[in-house]
Amino acid sequence: MIIRAATSQDAAAIGQLWVQLVEYHRQLDDRMPIAAPDGAERYAYRVRDSLDDTHTRVFVADDDGQVMGYVMGVIVDLLPEMFAEERAGFLADIFVLPEYRDKGIGKALVNALKAWFRARDIYHFEWYVASKNRAGIAFWRSVQGEEVMLRMRASTDDD
Repeated sequence: MIIRAATSQDAAAIGQLWVQLVEYHRQLDDRMPIAAPDGAERYAYRVRDSLDDTHTRVFVADDDGQVMGYVMGVIVDLLPEMFAEERAGFLADIFVLPEYRDKGIGKALVNALKAWFRARDIYHFEWYVASKNRAGIAFWRSVQGEEVMLRMRASTDDD
Protein backbone atom coordinates (compact mmCIF):
# COMPACT_ATOMS: atom_id res chain seq x y z
CA MET A 1 0.00 0.00 0.00
CA ILE A 2 1.29 3.44 -0.93
CA ILE A 3 0.04 6.96 -0.37
CA ARG A 4 0.43 9.12 -3.47
CA ALA A 5 -0.99 12.21 -5.12
CA ALA A 6 -4.17 11.48 -7.06
CA THR A 7 -4.14 11.47 -10.85
CA SER A 8 -6.94 11.99 -13.33
CA GLN A 9 -7.13 8.19 -13.70
CA ASP A 10 -8.14 7.99 -10.02
CA ALA A 11 -11.00 10.48 -10.28
CA ALA A 12 -13.83 8.02 -11.05
CA ALA A 13 -12.79 5.70 -8.20
CA ILE A 14 -12.58 8.68 -5.81
CA GLY A 15 -16.07 9.75 -6.93
CA GLN A 16 -17.38 6.30 -6.01
CA LEU A 17 -15.66 6.47 -2.62
CA TRP A 18 -17.28 9.86 -2.05
CA VAL A 19 -20.72 8.28 -2.61
CA GLN A 20 -19.87 5.68 0.05
CA LEU A 21 -18.79 8.50 2.38
CA VAL A 22 -22.15 10.22 1.89
CA GLU A 23 -24.01 6.95 2.51
CA TYR A 24 -21.94 6.30 5.64
CA HIS A 25 -22.95 9.70 7.01
CA ARG A 26 -26.60 9.15 6.06
CA GLN A 27 -26.61 5.85 7.98
CA LEU A 28 -25.36 7.71 11.04
CA ASP A 29 -27.84 10.57 10.74
CA ASP A 30 -30.64 10.99 8.21
CA ARG A 31 -30.26 14.77 8.44
CA MET A 32 -27.02 14.54 6.51
CA PRO A 33 -27.16 15.54 2.83
CA ILE A 34 -28.04 13.04 0.12
CA ALA A 35 -25.78 12.57 -2.91
CA ALA A 36 -27.20 13.84 -6.20
CA PRO A 37 -27.95 11.09 -8.74
CA ASP A 38 -24.80 12.11 -10.63
CA GLY A 39 -22.87 13.03 -7.48
CA ALA A 40 -20.04 10.57 -8.14
CA GLU A 41 -19.45 12.06 -11.59
CA ARG A 42 -19.63 15.61 -10.25
CA TYR A 43 -17.16 14.78 -7.50
CA ALA A 44 -14.83 13.07 -10.00
CA TYR A 45 -14.97 16.23 -12.13
CA ARG A 46 -14.09 18.31 -9.06
CA VAL A 47 -11.12 16.02 -8.37
CA ARG A 48 -9.89 16.26 -11.99
CA ASP A 49 -10.37 20.03 -11.92
CA SER A 50 -8.36 20.34 -8.69
CA LEU A 51 -5.29 18.43 -9.88
CA ASP A 52 -3.68 21.60 -11.30
CA ASP A 53 -4.90 23.86 -8.48
CA THR A 54 -1.97 24.94 -6.31
CA HIS A 55 -4.33 25.38 -3.33
CA THR A 56 -5.87 21.90 -3.44
CA ARG A 57 -4.37 18.45 -3.06
CA VAL A 58 -5.88 14.98 -3.20
CA PHE A 59 -3.98 11.94 -1.96
CA VAL A 60 -5.00 8.33 -2.44
CA ALA A 61 -4.16 5.10 -0.68
CA ASP A 62 -3.26 2.70 -3.49
CA ASP A 63 -3.10 -1.06 -3.05
CA ASP A 64 -1.67 -2.51 -6.26
CA GLY A 65 -3.68 -0.13 -8.44
CA GLN A 66 -6.88 -0.14 -6.36
CA VAL A 67 -7.83 3.15 -4.68
CA MET A 68 -8.86 2.10 -1.18
CA GLY A 69 -9.07 5.58 0.35
CA TYR A 70 -8.53 9.26 -0.30
CA VAL A 71 -8.20 12.63 1.37
CA MET A 72 -8.80 16.09 -0.12
CA GLY A 73 -7.34 19.24 1.39
CA VAL A 74 -7.53 22.92 0.48
CA ILE A 75 -5.58 26.02 1.52
CA VAL A 76 -8.06 28.71 2.57
CA ASP A 77 -8.53 31.81 4.66
CA LEU A 78 -10.95 30.46 7.26
CA LEU A 79 -11.98 33.85 8.64
CA PRO A 80 -14.15 36.61 7.15
CA GLU A 81 -12.44 39.79 5.94
CA MET A 82 -13.05 41.72 9.18
CA PHE A 83 -10.51 39.46 10.91
CA ALA A 84 -6.77 39.37 10.30
CA GLU A 85 -5.97 37.01 7.44
CA GLU A 86 -5.29 33.49 8.65
CA ARG A 87 -4.20 31.07 5.97
CA ALA A 88 -5.03 27.58 7.04
CA GLY A 89 -5.70 24.15 5.69
CA PHE A 90 -9.12 22.64 5.40
CA LEU A 91 -9.55 18.89 5.15
CA ALA A 92 -12.59 18.67 2.90
CA ASP A 93 -13.11 14.90 2.76
CA ILE A 94 -11.49 11.66 3.82
CA PHE A 95 -12.71 8.11 3.34
CA VAL A 96 -11.20 4.64 3.61
CA LEU A 97 -13.04 1.52 2.46
CA PRO A 98 -14.42 -0.37 5.49
CA GLU A 99 -12.31 -3.48 4.86
CA TYR A 100 -9.13 -1.36 5.01
CA ARG A 101 -9.92 0.53 8.20
CA ASP A 102 -7.92 0.14 11.43
CA LYS A 103 -4.74 -0.48 9.43
CA GLY A 104 -3.26 3.03 9.71
CA ILE A 105 -4.38 4.12 6.24
CA GLY A 106 -6.45 7.07 7.46
CA LYS A 107 -3.53 8.34 9.54
CA ALA A 108 -1.17 7.90 6.60
CA LEU A 109 -3.51 9.94 4.39
CA VAL A 110 -3.77 12.66 7.05
CA ASN A 111 0.01 12.68 7.49
CA ALA A 112 0.52 13.12 3.72
CA LEU A 113 -1.87 16.06 3.75
CA LYS A 114 -0.20 17.55 6.85
CA ALA A 115 3.19 17.37 5.12
CA TRP A 116 1.74 19.06 2.03
CA PHE A 117 0.27 21.84 4.20
CA ARG A 118 3.55 22.31 6.11
CA ALA A 119 5.51 22.56 2.85
CA ARG A 120 3.24 25.51 1.98
CA ASP A 121 3.74 27.26 5.34
CA ILE A 122 0.34 26.16 6.66
CA TYR A 123 0.65 25.27 10.33
CA HIS A 124 -2.88 24.17 11.21
CA PHE A 125 -5.88 22.70 9.45
CA GLU A 126 -9.51 22.15 10.28
CA TRP A 127 -12.34 19.84 9.27
CA TYR A 128 -15.90 18.92 10.08
CA VAL A 129 -16.89 15.65 11.69
CA ALA A 130 -20.49 14.52 12.05
CA SER A 131 -21.57 14.65 15.70
CA LYS A 132 -22.96 11.10 15.52
CA ASN A 133 -19.78 9.72 13.94
CA ARG A 134 -18.25 8.28 17.12
CA ALA A 135 -15.59 6.33 15.17
CA GLY A 136 -14.67 9.49 13.26
CA ILE A 137 -14.44 11.56 16.43
CA ALA A 138 -12.17 8.92 18.00
CA PHE A 139 -10.02 8.90 14.86
CA TRP A 140 -9.64 12.68 14.88
CA ARG A 141 -8.71 12.69 18.54
CA SER A 142 -6.08 10.01 17.79
CA VAL A 143 -4.38 12.40 15.36
CA GLN A 144 -4.40 15.19 17.98
CA GLY A 145 -7.58 16.85 16.75
CA GLU A 146 -9.13 19.27 19.24
CA GLU A 147 -12.58 20.83 19.35
CA VAL A 148 -12.41 24.53 18.56
CA MET A 149 -16.03 25.34 17.75
CA LEU A 150 -19.21 23.29 17.77
CA ARG A 151 -21.41 23.66 14.68
CA MET A 152 -25.12 23.36 15.51
CA ARG A 153 -28.42 23.25 13.62
CA ALA A 154 -32.02 24.13 14.47
CA SER A 155 -35.21 23.57 12.54
CA THR A 156 -37.28 26.57 11.45
CA ASP A 157 -40.38 24.49 12.08
CA ASP A 158 -41.82 25.33 15.53
CA ASP A 159 -43.49 21.91 15.98
